[in-house]
Amino acid sequence: MRCHAGAVDPQTIRIPDSILPADGRFGCGPSKVRGGQIDAIVAGATSIMGTSHRKPQVKTLVGSIRSGLTELFSLPDGWEIVLGNGGTTIFWDAATFGLVDRRSQHLVFGEFSSKFAEACASAPHLEQPSIIESAAGEHPAPVATGGVDLYGLTHNETSTGVAMRPVRPVGADDGALVAVDATSAAGGLRWSPNDVDVYYFAPQKCFAADGGLWLAACSPAATERIERIAATDRWRPASLDLGIALTNSRSNQTYNTPAVATLIMLDAQVQWMNANGGLEWCAARSDSSAAIMYGWAEQRDWATPFVADRAKRSSVVATIDLADSIDANLVSSVLRANGVLDTDSYRKLGRNQLRVGMFPAIDPADIEALTRCIDLVVESLAA
Repeated sequence: MRCHAGAVDPQTIRIPDSILPADGRFGCGPSKVRGGQIDAIVAGATSIMGTSHRKPQVKTLVGSIRSGLTELFSLPDGWEIVLGNGGTTIFWDAATFGLVDRRSQHLVFGEFSSKFAEACASAPHLEQPSIIESAAGEHPAPVATGGVDLYGLTHNETSTGVAMRPVRPVGADDGALVAVDATSAAGGLRWSPNDVDVYYFAPQKCFAADGGLWLAACSPAATERIERIAATDRWRPASLDLGIALTNSRSNQTYNTPAVATLIMLDAQVQWMNANGGLEWCAARSDSSAAIMYGWAEQRDWATPFVADRAKRSSVVATIDLADSIDANLVSSVLRANGVLDTDSYRKLGRNQLRVGMFPAIDPADIEALTRCIDLVVESLAA
């Protein structure tokens, strides 16, 4: 099958309403926001929006988020939800000041898993990190290494659609922490607190809120590390001080003013997740979408799941390679013209690829509809 951009005007291709998804948003972040989350903002228009973040209305909201996440993740006694402004990028910087003691190890297998490694490598007060790297489409395993006091893992690499189960390295030094970047995984993939000390994320993926906020589920060992470093003379900006973030979080607030609408959307999503059955329900819903998406690709001679190892394929972000004869960017362009949005590949990966968000808010029936739309577009371009 060959798709020639000049053979058919892409702007003339119309997908019948009968096969379009009910909701055409498939972005990998920011992701689809449910109508119930917008309703929650409207409901809080005069009671929460535009009020002080130091007063009961907003502090109660933050408390609801913290308790809701504790329930969603089935956190053991002693674990705490810590939060601050700035998103995961800011958390990486904060962790170089307040979570890594001397040396870290990082698993790098895509664009986002490299960021924390780069932050630690450039921090003048830390030793050079151990970095274990694998090609895009794969993931490495942590290696217990003497002197490493923090292992930086990534639960789901958003750029490539590779997922890895967080594991604590056997033989790691006593007291070494495991910190997991779960930005696109939290709320959609299963994990166990037994394997992790810090599970951190931003809310614009599975939690369907806006960015600009970071949250971290922290074990007692992690909070002890944060408090110990905070008590030293290590210089750190106040906005990147995890000790300050921990103190404020315990009072259900952030150090500086948060985006209240983001908090409202996040809280509404966490409540929706817990009401429907918690993390297991969310993960099973994404599993259903993934089975549809990967199964469809495997049945086409012009589409192939990018991640060859089924065990490493993400259930929240699917990456599908198309044959060279089919322009994936053109396919995404036609889909977008028909209201099916954000199926483009990650720009820096540089592959002829579609990338599809399959977060819990996305109905598996819409994933099914998406595959029918792609079929129609490819057939139309080849006509």
